[in-house]
Amino acid sequence: MQGGGSIVTSLLPLIVLFGIFYFLVIRPQQKQAKAHKEMLAAIKKGDKIITNGGLICEVVKPEEDFIKVKLNDDTVVKISRDYIAKKVDA
Repeated sequence: MQGGGSIVTSLLPLIVLFGIFYFLVIRPQQKQAKAHKEMLAAIKKGDKIITNGGLICEVVKPEEDFIKVKLNDDTVVKISRDYIAKKVDA
C-alpha cells in the first residue's frame, strides 16, 4: 500500500496545473465566444459593425448566414456572419 500514496502525490501537481490552465485560458475564452455569439444574434438593421478586415459598415438586412451591409451610399455587399468582429456603439 505504500505505492498508492505516491501515485496521488505524483498526480497532484498535474491536477493543480490543469486547474490553473482551465481558469486562466479555457474559461475566459468560452465566455468571450459566448458573448460574441450573442452579439451576432442581436444584430439588426441600422447597426454599425466592424468586420475582421477592418471595414466599418452599416447593416442593411440581417439574414440567416449572411448579412447585407452598406459600405457607402452606393455599395451594398453581402458578408458572412463569421467575419464580423464587433458591433460599434455610437
